[in-house]
Amino acid sequence: MFGKLNASIIKEIENIIGKENIIEEKEKLVDYSHDEFSLTDIQHEPEIVITPTSSIKISEIMKIASKEKIPVTTRGGGTGLCGGCVPAYGGIVLSTEKMKNIVEIDEENLMVTLEAGVTLKEFYSEIKKKKLFFPPHPGEESATIGGIISTNAGGARAVKYGTIRNFVRGIEIVLASGKIIKAGGKIIKDSTGYSLVNLFTGSEGTLGIITQATFSVLPEPDSFITLLVPFLNIVDALNTVPLILKSSIKPLAIEFISRKIVSIAEQHCGKNWPSLPGEIFLMIILEGMKQEIEKHCEIVAEKCLEKGAIDVFIAQLMEKQEEILHVRSMVYEALKPVTVEILDVSLPPGKMVEHILFVEEISKKYNVWLPTYGHAGDGNLHTHIMKITPDGSLVNNWKDTFKEIRKDIIADAIHRGGKISGEHGIGLVKKEYLEMCLGADYVELLKAIKKTFDPFFILNPGKIFDPT
Repeated sequence: MFGKLNASIIKEIENIIGKENIIEEKEKLVDYSHDEFSLTDIQHEPEIVITPTSSIKISEIMKIASKEKIPVTTRGGGTGLCGGCVPAYGGIVLSTEKMKNIVEIDEENLMVTLEAGVTLKEFYSEIKKKKLFFPPHPGEESATIGGIISTNAGGARAVKYGTIRNFVRGIEIVLASGKIIKAGGKIIKDSTGYSLVNLFTGSEGTLGIITQATFSVLPEPDSFITLLVPFLNIVDALNTVPLILKSSIKPLAIEFISRKIVSIAEQHCGKNWPSLPGEIFLMIILEGMKQEIEKHCEIVAEKCLEKGAIDVFIAQLMEKQEEILHVRSMVYEALKPVTVEILDVSLPPGKMVEHILFVEEISKKYNVWLPTYGHAGDGNLHTHIMKITPDGSLVNNWKDTFKEIRKDIIADAIHRGGKISGEHGIGLVKKEYLEMCLGADYVELLKAIKKTFDPFFILNPGKIFDPT
């Protein structure tokens, strides 16, 4: 199906980007064979890695790849959790790591244009200097702009502001043919034909290579307040969320997490969560003008106490808020050594409690610890399938059972009107469940779109569905 690289083709590529932008050493190729998905059986080394510095050079390379039918897998920060940047069919890994220019910070129009290899950390840092704010925070700040667009990343702040898709205004894309197209721009409204911006956002590098993007940004908020609200059980905690959302107050984030998970994260990072009673915490973040959010804080506290909250801890000092957020952000790293896979099903928020109770039953059935936490305000849940039992013993047969556990949890989410991914994407790991979720006709339509943009299936082959 696919062509193979040879010395002649590699020399053509070298003439375009220079030898210094080609990696062929075996020991270095390993670094580009995987993402953050824990199981090594999906890893695959590319034949070469290239690090081009411009869309023009990428265009020339894609012309060669299209002619020779060489697979090309684009890679950003490699922070994905479902094998999305694994070069499953070998060929070329095209890393955007050298495309780091912040092209323009347009304060008048509240727009920022930057290249695909800029990391979230670099992006946040630069706009903070201008007192600007980019609401989405997918989590790992070493993720790149191209990567977060390719997966339509979400994160905790999606409750108030939505996912990355809500902020992408324009993109530059190199197609499989080598053609460069630009979609959208510095505009808020656009009914000019089909929205290619929306189509490419979340396409996981299977339709084209994102080389540059324009995001809308906001003025930096005046103030933030973080509330920690302890409950005795998950049912009371999650039943509080609709009450908050119906109060006309829109928090920046509403997260839920158990005491057991918090304790593990504290030990991992060496920072402390406020000492509070209870077994389940809601973490609620408010932002805006100081006086306004202080009033909102009182209302939220009342709603929580009305639904059985034990207490309400209010963190106003930024140092304390940052410490709380740091502990929360370390959860994945803390659980990672004994995690097989982290799921990210997305549910109607009103169905979260039923699904979590189902997960608890699955945990008992297989005697596997399945810690679940996530974004309570938007229904995006993260269940870790672990290698250990609830009491901490190793599960000897986890390789035999984890796929059954995954299938049961995904099937339940679909049954309750949910989807199999809220923010991580499909990648290699979840594609076998795509038809279960969307139906055969829908998947065939997706394949037709793929074939239109990439007739030889050379762009990130094997992701979302298999080449045909």
